[in-house]
Amino acid sequence: MSQPTPALAELAELDVAHVVHRHGPVDTSRAYGVAVAAALGIPTDRACKTLVALVDDRPVAVVLPVSRRLAPKRLAKAASGRRAQLADAATAERLTGYVVGGISPFGMRRRLPVWVDRRVLDQPTVFVSAGRRGLQVELAPTDLVDATGAIVADLADQSSNASLDPTATSSRPRGVSRA
Repeated sequence: MSQPTPALAELAELDVAHVVHRHGPVDTSRAYGVAVAAALGIPTDRACKTLVALVDDRPVAVVLPVSRRLAPKRLAKAASGRRAQLADAATAERLTGYVVGGISPFGMRRRLPVWVDRRVLDQPTVFVSAGRRGLQVELAPTDLVDATGAIVADLADQSSNASLDPTATSSRPRGVSRA
């Protein structure tokens, strides 16, 4: 492998067990994280995205399954803030040192407080970016939490984006919505 990313260097320094996975270009006609999950052949609940959000203008990193959407009000409440919003792409890239689509909770340029959605802990292993598009790292969710010093909370909307999951099967007929 070429020069390790800051994320992989941090994982090695912390001696965290992990497996690196590579994938080629993904179908950008759908959500990037969902496309990565499809490229890796894994359920979207195991593929995680790392977002940068602002809680009362304080930047934080948030890790949640790509099958879920961040609930800003839940993040604000969990972080004892008044409001939360996603940072724009330029801010996220400046703070982390990574490009959008390759943001990792490890090895960020500026160490941000990390929040992890509780659903991440339901999986045997999860995949997060290794700091570059096309490069993912698989690790135990408890190792993710321990290595980042993350706080675990209920941060996602209650509704799932399961319809985006290429490995999911729906028990609801098409066109039928929840009441």
